[in-house]
Amino acid sequence: MDQLTIAGKAYSSRLLVGTGKYKDFEETRQAIEASGAEIVTVAIRRTNIGQDPNQPSLLDSVPPSQYTYLPNTAGCYTADDAIRTLRLARELLDGHDLVKLEVLGDPQSLYPNVVETLKAAEVLVKDGFKVMVYTSDDPIIAKQLEDIGCVAIMPLASLIGSGMGILNPWNLQIIIDRISVPVVVDAGVGTASDAAIAMELGCDAVLMNTAIAGAQNPVLMAAAMRKAVEAGREAYLAGRMPKKVYQASPSSPTTGIIGS
Repeated sequence: MDQLTIAGKAYSSRLLVGTGKYKDFEETRQAIEASGAEIVTVAIRRTNIGQDPNQPSLLDSVPPSQYTYLPNTAGCYTADDAIRTLRLARELLDGHDLVKLEVLGDPQSLYPNVVETLKAAEVLVKDGFKVMVYTSDDPIIAKQLEDIGCVAIMPLASLIGSGMGILNPWNLQIIIDRISVPVVVDAGVGTASDAAIAMELGCDAVLMNTAIAGAQNPVLMAAAMRKAVEAGREAYLAGRMPKKVYQASPSSPTTGIIGS
């Protein structure tokens, strides 16, 4: 069976989803179920997973016994903030060590600050975390993060929440070709075709949140994304036909034609 393996653990789904921006935890649960995802990201600074015992907790709607939680550092702008946030997450989730690191550069573009990201990754890996890291689509930075010991590299397709799709497939292809750990497209996916293209390029998985939560029908979009990721992966494994510039090829046999 074709499975995704991250930090030594195998997953059947290659779609990772976020848990933010839904109208309530019930819609979150329904969308995640429709997506078929097994890994769900949680913004520790924005989502209650026990920090406030007087408020509804995501843990009740999306139980950790059924899903692999991926705490993330959304909203962090320095390495120190990201490190503190993930250490808090480890305490809240009883020693959980698989995390998503993201250190942002500015609040307008939410583009990653790769200098701070590298600093945080080095500390977190030494601290025993299994770090999946959000970064730019720079192949050199991606390789440096792999060399530090990150278990997955997560380059953006376009800006977080933009829905612009994959703007630079060439850089993604370089990263895919040079990195040995899983490459997960993170940020910018807007619709099912974007997810399929990412998988057809050879990405190991796709992570998304706004593309599902921001749809008019989030549950239906989650189901569409599930199919797109599966179709894109199968197309990649099948190997597409070569492109033929200025050359047609008949789709039916040219021998044995009736009447010839």
